[in-house]
Amino acid sequence: METPSFLTDAPRFVFFTGKGGVGKTSVACASAIALARSGARVLLVSTDPASNVGHVFDTTIGASVTEIPAVTGLSALEIDPHQVAAAYRERIIGPVRGLLPAAEIDTITEQLSGSCTTEIASFNEFTALLHPSALPQFDHIVFDTAPTGHTIRLLQLPGAWTEYLQGSGDASCLGPLSGLNAQRETYAAAVHALTDPALTRLVLVARAQDAALREVARTYDELTDIGVKAGHLIINAVLPQSDTDVLAAAITLRENAAIAAMPASLAALPCDRITLKPVDMVGVAALSTLFDSATTVSAFTDTDAPNLAPAPLAALIDELALDDHGLIMCMGKGGVGKTTIATAIATALAARGHDVHLSTTDPAAHLTETIGTGSSTMRVSRIDPDEATEQYRQRVLRTRGADLDEQGRAALAEDLRSPCTEEVAVFQAFSRLVHESRRRFVVVDTAPTGHTLLLLDATGAYHREISRNLGADRNFTTPLMRLQDPAQTKILVVTSPESTPVLESVELCADLERASITPWAWVLNNSLAAAHPTDALLRARASAEAAHIDSVATQYSHRYALVPLLSSEPTGIRLAELSGGAVPTGD
Repeated sequence: METPSFLTDAPRFVFFTGKGGVGKTSVACASAIALARSGARVLLVSTDPASNVGHVFDTTIGASVTEIPAVTGLSALEIDPHQVAAAYRERIIGPVRGLLPAAEIDTITEQLSGSCTTEIASFNEFTALLHPSALPQFDHIVFDTAPTGHTIRLLQLPGAWTEYLQGSGDASCLGPLSGLNAQRETYAAAVHALTDPALTRLVLVARAQDAALREVARTYDELTDIGVKAGHLIINAVLPQSDTDVLAAAITLRENAAIAAMPASLAALPCDRITLKPVDMVGVAALSTLFDSATTVSAFTDTDAPNLAPAPLAALIDELALDDHGLIMCMGKGGVGKTTIATAIATALAARGHDVHLSTTDPAAHLTETIGTGSSTMRVSRIDPDEATEQYRQRVLRTRGADLDEQGRAALAEDLRSPCTEEVAVFQAFSRLVHESRRRFVVVDTAPTGHTLLLLDATGAYHREISRNLGADRNFTTPLMRLQDPAQTKILVVTSPESTPVLESVELCADLERASITPWAWVLNNSLAAAHPTDALLRARASAEAAHIDSVATQYSHRYALVPLLSSEPTGIRLAELSGGAVPTGD
């Protein structure tokens, strides 16, 4: 395994961040292996709520430090949001259980069951790892982070909570904020570690794509604003030069143009390019080849090419268009093309004369860059967490604060400065989208899997509160009930036909089923098998897709679409290529 420059003289903490689907997990895992094989003791930590590190190493990894048997000196840890939230609740409720009435314990438990509690609990685990006294047995702690927007949120939180606690913020109540006062010193240590380049190296990971490079440049700017300095850039999965295939040549041309046009802030950073490999990065053997500059492709014959039944996205859109309203939600792992698929569906419905509202709950999504000129019959919006939070604060001050005296309004304003306010604000904005879908099509591009599930947790908590307060004899409809009704909501699971994304999509479906939400269809996006390449490397990857496509069609969904990888970015008028054709899906 060759050693890339971003691992030279690596400090104690190494963070990998970037847009979903760019290969952060693969790069982080390969980096951890390389550091361990150099003789260091390494802990690999995933802060992604939808972590797949265990799948990559074929080892069960949880909330406790787990040794990776195949690599001497390497251990791993996944910060499981639900596990740490349960432990956090017990630390708060345990001391008062038996001292308070059962009904009051139930109320406190419900208060601690929202996504705000989950965020705080996960955040506490993360900041504890940055403390100088934490895990001294390890020389390096490598972080495989959640997709960009939520990583920025995570890295901003130490400063946000420190500022809140240094003010008059009340963290003494029995609620999500309980126990935060005890964390002051830990948060301060986290802020110091994150902003000290001798302790922390932030590595930006991108693909050679305009959207990925623009997003990582925005990440660079936002993190620089809070004092976290990015030190290196990785451009991952770059296709080696090929003149034997029209698709490969087009991809190479597109990638070279994107790299040449990258923002100046990125161009100034030390940069490593990692070439696309013919196999999925699963297992130590595959990961050990990730940093090798040479790529070996086995001999290929025509019989290796997969024979696939057509399953166009147009068939799903035809079925959706039979209604004149409803909620359509695209869910899945980051980087699989949820934004593109959601935009293609919305523009196709609008082109057919339907009233359509396209929105996103992903802090890192930029719909206007995908949609281009848009449509006169389609509204486009974005749930911006900062904007939604400020609007919520002002609304609460106008209503609840109207009858308060000056001191009371000041106390209310201070409470609304809590970072937990964002959870409530984003949920309310999402609820308005759900309500609007009774009158028109509302197509939602969601945040990557783990964070969408946190939003659904908030939806479930609200449903339970309404049910408890109104009782079984009252008629009511909550956002969760609309999500559970297939006549009102169509969930499309968007993935790519590769091992890890499909596995994560299966896990997403299981999480949805536990909330009594059944996905309506799957979309397998950016399929090389459906694009029929002739380049040897691309054909090797296309052949590997066949088994994953078959598993979706035969095991996971009778309704699906297979969308080919296009020779150019599917934006603007090229979105129509994704929804062209009318061949039925496999039923």
